Amino acid sequence: MATRTHATTSRSSDRALRRFEDIRDLLPDVGNPTPLVRVRNAVSADNVYLKLEWLNPFGSIKDRAASYLIRGLLDSGALANREIVEASSGNTAIALAAMGAVSDTKVTITIPDGVPEATTTLLRMLGAEVWETPDELCPVDHPKDGAIALARSLAASEGGTKYVMPDQYENPDNVRAHYETTGPEIWNQTEGEISAFFAGFGTCGTLTGIGRYLKERNPEVQIIAIEPQKGHRLPGLKSFAEANEPGNLDRSIIDDVVTVADDAAYAMTLSLHRNDGLLVGPSTGAIVHAIDTHEEIAPGVVVGVSPDTSAKYTTYFSEMLGTQGHPK
Repeated sequence: MATRTHATTSRSSDRALRRFEDIRDLLPDVGNPTPLVRVRNAVSADNVYLKLEWLNPFGSIKDRAASYLIRGLLDSGALANREIVEASSGNTAIALAAMGAVSDTKVTITIPDGVPEATTTLLRMLGAEVWETPDELCPVDHPKDGAIALARSLAASEGGTKYVMPDQYENPDNVRAHYETTGPEIWNQTEGEISAFFAGFGTCGTLTGIGRYLKERNPEVQIIAIEPQKGHRLPGLKSFAEANEPGNLDRSIIDDVVTVADDAAYAMTLSLHRNDGLLVGPSTGAIVHAIDTHEEIAPGVVVGVSPDTSAKYTTYFSEMLGTQGHPK
């Protein structure tokens, strides 16, 4: 067997060469933004662009938040000699688990009912412990908050000495990630010509962070929130008819809220695949449907966030599509 020799010269990451010494060095920032791509065919308007956040290193917009959450825990000393526990429907969990794997930090995820099996399998591949959480754990008025309640219970267990919870729903570092990176990226990429920004209700770090930044640059920019229907099947999005509003939500920067049904979101997701070659997830479909049907958007560049890809949701679509590839 050949013996592998190791060079003694240490290299550093070099973005100009696209050479990186650590997967985390691929995280975007204002000088290295994720792409902004026009939707050419799936919508009627010609001024709609998507911020392709699934080109982040761990596959979603939550890479940004997870990085800031971990950095905050490290800076405060809260992560010392503790494990991470967090509630997530998938994307934040994957980012935390991946970063935990790189840094040898154990991660436990409490995950709600209805999350695709591909997500839980990927988390376990990354070494995370996964607690699938039934909705019944939470009171009837907020049945979708069971995973959050369990994560907080674990964080408080053993006198708070074993786990620390980043708490993406309440932690301002989630908002700061988007105020300091995603918002400025969008402003620069549209050359200040953005007229409207669309994002979904979730942890609300994206919506609040980007919304605040854009409103500070131009108070006339419309910030539109997308809310799924009650009982929806759109991971990453929250209906506040069945979940608490997170502390990160700042309603003062929101100009309108659009409710999108699952069928409309999935139909637009398929349209984006088949007409634009954009391999987006169903939350993007919900956002683009809201853009396409909104009647009061000022002229200018319209931007929607595209949080992740369809790769984790193929089982959802296989249930929808017949053998000929058409919705049942």
